Amino acid sequence: MKIKAAEAIVKCLEAENTNMVFGYPGGAVLPLYEALRKSDIQHILVRQEQSAAHMASGYGRALNKVGVCIATSGPGATNLITGIATAYMDSIPLVVITGQVNSSLIGRDMFQEADIIGATLCFTKNSYLVKDAKELPRILKEAFHIASTGRKGPVLIDIPRDIQEDIIEFEYPETVSIRGYKPTITGNTKQIKKAVELINKSERPVICVGGGISAADACDELIRFVEITKIPVVCTLMGVDSYPNYSPYFAGLIGSHGYPFVNRMMNDADLLIVIGARFADRSTSMMKNSGSRNIIHVDIDPAEIGKNFETKIPIVGNAKDVLSDLLKYDYDIKDDDWVEAVQHKRQNYMDRLFALDTQLNPRFLIKKISDRLGKTGIWVADVGLNQMWAAHSYCASSSKKFFTSGGLGTMGYSLPASIGAKLASPDTKVVASMGDGGFQMLMSDIATAREHNAGVKFVLFNNGKLGMVRELQKNSYDSKSYFGIEFGFNPDFLKIAEAYDFKAIRITKNEEIDFAIDEMFADDEPFILECIVDPDIPSVPHLGGRS
Repeated sequence: MKIKAAEAIVKCLEAENTNMVFGYPGGAVLPLYEALRKSDIQHILVRQEQSAAHMASGYGRALNKVGVCIATSGPGATNLITGIATAYMDSIPLVVITGQVNSSLIGRDMFQEADIIGATLCFTKNSYLVKDAKELPRILKEAFHIASTGRKGPVLIDIPRDIQEDIIEFEYPETVSIRGYKPTITGNTKQIKKAVELINKSERPVICVGGGISAADACDELIRFVEITKIPVVCTLMGVDSYPNYSPYFAGLIGSHGYPFVNRMMNDADLLIVIGARFADRSTSMMKNSGSRNIIHVDIDPAEIGKNFETKIPIVGNAKDVLSDLLKYDYDIKDDDWVEAVQHKRQNYMDRLFALDTQLNPRFLIKKISDRLGKTGIWVADVGLNQMWAAHSYCASSSKKFFTSGGLGTMGYSLPASIGAKLASPDTKVVASMGDGGFQMLMSDIATAREHNAGVKFVLFNNGKLGMVRELQKNSYDSKSYFGIEFGFNPDFLKIAEAYDFKAIRITKNEEIDFAIDEMFADDEPFILECIVDPDIPSVPHLGGRS
């Protein structure tokens, strides 16, 4: 069958079960958009290209599939960069399609020409500049395969406009064979046996999980492993929803903004079983190097194992497969006192967390919303104080998901990502939390939520400042060393909500929380809840403030 290359791209997307794409058209993708117009794929027009990448991320994470975004050449492509880097750092699978000037004009500084391949080389898993239209079916097939296998991530395909117009014989490949790309899925049997022996010898073991658990769909295997071993679980920011937060074996978040007692627990442990976590600086900043502590590190990416901490037993493999193998063995760990101490400390911490003496306690609000969601839902946290309040206060699980920008720390992420998640799962309640700074970065895309009636509940914490930067300045220098963090002017967010035909409420005290939540969930319409909070409320109680 002979068709235009642009039509072939659409057929490739359909073959990969792509039902929705996020994009912003322009001259270099006109042929592709003409083909999309004739297809059944739904196109979501964003208001800024960065939002297209974040929406595709939220959409893909909600469905555990590859998200797709599209932009034109030049500024369209460069606006995608932050979204691509965000996905790369958190191992989120995306296929990013950009238009490019005609093949014969590349490198001659044409109108809206930018070397997007070169610009994103260090934070894409793979990239293609298409030079022959006949290669497009193979390239699309490879792109989806690479994005969704091994350590997942974004793949970019840059397609010159003239290539999109070429006529090709279309046939979509059934299989993929990429020389040199064979991710290790199954863990080494000898290493797994060594791990079992070390686990059975331990007295104070801890399991540390990251985003690799959800990425591998390994939550059930993790639950069974913990039930058998009765080992306490801690998590990184990307692993908040990897294990039920209501379980008696769940301790909490580690790292620079983690639970204080959890960080102490990491230093007291004689064995750390790290699964699907990079163990980067933000997670390990409170850990001490200890010769008496052994580490078993399980990860799909061998480059991450032992990169930051010496590993006793490295196991390269998919978290689901490795946990399935570990479940085949018997365990006899004498750690009852250790587990009981962890449970007691967590309960004391949580009681203190929600008892903050302030006019409006953001952590208490998040807990109340979490309770309202029940056993299912999606919380999308932005970056800053709100991110840590949510990570500590939201009761997550595999069916009650928690999305955020962990590796890159991208402000503005939660607004578009939550819209993508809601469009993916229209019957699921989706809540997005953000500060007044993060909201204003990409707030134009609340128009996208309104246009498609994506009933996201936007919880906007307004302290008139860049709260996290302010806290860092305070802790790095002194309480009077604040600079560049004060919003001299903020808009009236309720009037903005009205302009976009949103329902909205502003609250200032704890007594208004229940009414506000009732109003917010009265229907499935988009809603903005503005919360006026004290700028001195810290990200974590031990980092200062009045908690």
